[in-house]
Amino acid sequence: MVRVVGETIQSVERAAAILRLLASGPRQLGVAELARALGLPKGTLHGILRTLVHVGFVEQDQVSGKYRLGATLLHLGSSYLDVNELRTRAINWADALAGRSRESAWIGTLHEGHVLVIHHVFRPDDSMQTLQVGTYLPTHASALGKVLLAHDPYGEAPAPPLQPYTKHTIVDPAVLEQELDLVRTRGWAAETEELTEGEVAIAAPIKDPRGLVVGAIGIRGAVERLAADGVLHMEFVSYVRDAARAITRSLEHP
Repeated sequence: MVRVVGETIQSVERAAAILRLLASGPRQLGVAELARALGLPKGTLHGILRTLVHVGFVEQDQVSGKYRLGATLLHLGSSYLDVNELRTRAINWADALAGRSRESAWIGTLHEGHVLVIHHVFRPDDSMQTLQVGTYLPTHASALGKVLLAHDPYGEAPAPPLQPYTKHTIVDPAVLEQELDLVRTRGWAAETEELTEGEVAIAAPIKDPRGLVVGAIGIRGAVERLAADGVLHMEFVSYVRDAARAITRSLEHP
């Protein structure tokens, strides 16, 4: 039986209090800690937590038994930022990135297991180029995709077999997971001729005010310009990360 207090439902209020508490810090919390903080009986907490786990709003660590926010809730929360708003906030920085790097700039978001290109700035020269807005890129073979996969709240890599686009494409899921770990550690991603022969790409995450990754920005250009000696030129990484941080800061101020 659901108890109604005034015009509110008590069990919903308690569930919301649990979620707020779990969201207040990075660490996981056990039932005893939650009970003390919320002043609730452990039996009551167990029932609410079981429901929250069932719907994906909370996850339980199988080793420690403690609880944390679930991927479903994080994914729902990140969807508040409209794609058009992200594009609007990022346009000026993408233009600046293209001008600074002298390469094409791209902004993408995750959509149905692919990278949806929501903005594309041409390389600032007279070469023939095709607008890529609205097209899809594979997550495992693009720098934008690697950033988005590495920070996807669902944590789901593309299902094998992974399609090879060139001889350099990562097709081993274990190798891809190692690459995503590296992306999370260093804060940016790169791919050298993994999507297109002769091209290199670099990307970095765009975060919303809560620190959730809602998109990625990057550049793409010829290998002889971005990695002429076989080693990625780090000044281009700096350009991309500067742009990503600038967009992230702009999202903090509505």
